Amino acid sequence: MKNDPVFDLIAEEKVRQSEGLELIPSENYVSSAVLEAMGSILTNKYSEGYPSFKGLTFVDSKLEMPEVEIAKEILPNYRYYGGQRNVDRIERLAIARAMELFHADHANVQPHSGANANEAVYWAWCEPGDKILAMNLGHGGHLTHGSPVTRSANIYNFIAYGTTPDGDIDYDELERLALEEQPKIILVGYSAFMKIPDFDRVAEIGKKIGALLMADMAHVAGLIAGGVHPNPLEHGFHVMTTTTHKTLRGPRGGLILSMGNVGSPLKKTPEKKLENIPILIDKAVFPGTQGGPLEHVIAAKAVAFGEALQPEFKDYAAKIVENAKALADRLAENGFVLQGGGTENHLILVKCEEAFGVDGKFYERALDMVGLTLNANALPGDKGGAFRPGGVRLGTPAITTRGMGVKEMKQIADWMKEVMDICVKAKTEEGLDEYKAGLEQIRQEVKDLALQFPVPAIG
Repeated sequence: MKNDPVFDLIAEEKVRQSEGLELIPSENYVSSAVLEAMGSILTNKYSEGYPSFKGLTFVDSKLEMPEVEIAKEILPNYRYYGGQRNVDRIERLAIARAMELFHADHANVQPHSGANANEAVYWAWCEPGDKILAMNLGHGGHLTHGSPVTRSANIYNFIAYGTTPDGDIDYDELERLALEEQPKIILVGYSAFMKIPDFDRVAEIGKKIGALLMADMAHVAGLIAGGVHPNPLEHGFHVMTTTTHKTLRGPRGGLILSMGNVGSPLKKTPEKKLENIPILIDKAVFPGTQGGPLEHVIAAKAVAFGEALQPEFKDYAAKIVENAKALADRLAENGFVLQGGGTENHLILVKCEEAFGVDGKFYERALDMVGLTLNANALPGDKGGAFRPGGVRLGTPAITTRGMGVKEMKQIADWMKEVMDICVKAKTEEGLDEYKAGLEQIRQEVKDLALQFPVPAIG
């Protein structure tokens, strides 16, 4: 149906992405190769179950079976349907590359999202009502870490730790709560946190109570893969979950990495011991919490992992951090107040209401008018709620993918100040009508810059 309006809307979205600047820290642009794999005929195939894990172990830091052999050899599988000779090898490649990328004993590449990945780990290790210690949503945590609006929060007993006034994890509170509550899982993960966690300290706390140590690194997985952020699996953590579409530049999906023994997913569920966590997770993903895997997305994950294993990805990860610090510094120079005083990763949280008396949603909408896309975000102690929070969240993965550098970061921060000044004068969203000419001038400047840095796979 070539006249289907869906395709007209897709074309409009291409224009929006090309002519604007994506500052949402959880968004990125995939390569044409990732896009091709994701849109492939693999979407036609049902593949409930798993491929063989034979050869997917490391010996002296090298895969027991070379990647070229993984792509060639057809092995027995644990699938519920026939016709798996090609998807098995694709999924094994994705698993092997993820293991190599994150130095893990095992990888499950089937989760449809980061939320599904987190729920599978909870289901693998906990019984209903068990306690899980995680970061408070209002302090930078994620919905799936215990927000009462989620399914998992109605199954497990989440206990929240917070952050200190300078924006770091309150490790003293975390330790006190761990010792008092004896949670089954201690979770370090976040969606609005600008520091590098002290994984070693959390690991020591976890050892005291025998908890499963889980890291949700959805935001910084690409930085870990690029070597500019510590890997929790190398600091005593048992499990790491992530999305694949943020700093990893892959398709939208989830991933679970774990340390321990790998076994057949057809065997009886083993005892809940830390060394058995990989197979417990496999069973929790399928058939525990999901049905058929999305093999076209898994193929795209394999491509993205392969790209992240290339030397140039390390340069990309380093530039993300460099750009984030440059953007944060210029915003501070322009009078913005930043949570935590700046950033140590790719993410910046701006206290726009505290600095200028403008709420985050009003500011988000004004920025959208000029082609700068970010999201309103709550701050610790925020009274405005999810729809009128006091801050905004932004980051540099997508604009770094487009090839922008420090010079462009300073320009973006200056545009943000110009728009903020207009918001202060306008007072309300309706009042912006009076300043349409000024906003349109900024919009044209943003467009002119954006078109100098084409979006991958769009041009």
